[in-house]
Amino acid sequence: MKTKHNKTLLLFFLAVMMMGFALESAAQDWPVWRGVDRHGVYHEANLNLDWTTQKPPILWTYREAGSGYASPAIVGTTLYCQGGSDGNDFAFALDTKTGNLKWKQNLGPEHTAYQNRGNSARGSITVDGNKLYLIRADGIIHCLAAADGKMLWQKDFIKDFGGKIMSGWGFSESPLVDGNLVICTPGGSGGTMVALDKNSGEVVWRSTEWTDDAGYSSPIVVEVDGIRQYVQQSGKGFAGVAAKDGKLLWKIEVEIYRTAIIPTPVPHGNLVYVTAGYNGGCHLVRLTKSGNGCNAEVVYANKNMVNQHGGVSLLNGYVYGFTDGMGFVCQDFTTGEIAWRERVPELLKGATLAVNDRILLQNERDGLIALVAASSDGWKEYGRMEFPERTDIVTQDKMIWTHPVVSDGKLYLRDHNLLFCFDLKK
Repeated sequence: MKTKHNKTLLLFFLAVMMMGFALESAAQDWPVWRGVDRHGVYHEANLNLDWTTQKPPILWTYREAGSGYASPAIVGTTLYCQGGSDGNDFAFALDTKTGNLKWKQNLGPEHTAYQNRGNSARGSITVDGNKLYLIRADGIIHCLAAADGKMLWQKDFIKDFGGKIMSGWGFSESPLVDGNLVICTPGGSGGTMVALDKNSGEVVWRSTEWTDDAGYSSPIVVEVDGIRQYVQQSGKGFAGVAAKDGKLLWKIEVEIYRTAIIPTPVPHGNLVYVTAGYNGGCHLVRLTKSGNGCNAEVVYANKNMVNQHGGVSLLNGYVYGFTDGMGFVCQDFTTGEIAWRERVPELLKGATLAVNDRILLQNERDGLIALVAASSDGWKEYGRMEFPERTDIVTQDKMIWTHPVVSDGKLYLRDHNLLFCFDLKK
């Protein structure tokens, strides 16, 4: 009996281990900006993350993505994105297996204030069940049906909310869906942030105590000791507002913030890390409950990470990203000190994405992709890959500002109208 019992226990534990392994190995969707939880970190087993001997082959190229810098969102075998052409913005859906178009939905006139830097979308689509949420450069937020792109509702940041952005490159936010709310940042004297009912678009609350102009960042969810809040950067600093009513819980003003505040905040437990370019530097704050509210204590503020727009990734206690004037930096998350830095002439600035134990770096000037070890021991490279071709859409900067995306063993890269899909599976 004892032997039989032990055998049963052994089989049970083996089944649990296999289930855990299967869950760890399962492919992840990429339904929102910067992936699940907006952390800029992706995990999936059996990926080719050593390109020194074999680069990932291209599976397909879609050539009708239009102008814009929006990165794709992916759920199952459907890719959702937005772009613009012939004077109009549009959303579209592709089959991730073939790159074939599933549907395309016109949204309205393109943003034209800065034509020489590319029209159309800067932010990504947020997928929530059978609905899509997106913000166009002109500050119009849309809700679409995921199945066919049918327009369900829309609001105008400027006309409906008196919204105001800190400078003139167009609204770039990727909306946040949390429960029944869509959280977005029109900015302005009526309140920096607004919560909309995700089914109707009606206003649920406005952060009237916080009235900074909007930046170009996207909000995150943080919960500390039962206090759920939305943390966002603005034109003058960063703050947290209560999820239930938009009440301002805390605010950190940064006098040197200017021009364009872009990167998404990075949460970890009761800590929130923010960084910005144009000499903005980086901050780490510790959040603690205080009565019914929340206090924010600055742990450090320095210039060891001055990240303009490529974002940073937090992995195993270290922050990885490009910093103005220094190149690529590995920074200790808890102390703010630099673990190491590497200035590579071919990789001066661009987007950062953590994939398993690697950091994927994309140079903004030509899209050169490099794989680097996510390690505090120093720079160790695992190969590079060039973009197959460049867009024929003419812009002043000729930059590749769309962030890379990884989902279900595939790597997605975009240069305006060109959207590439590569096979990362071993």
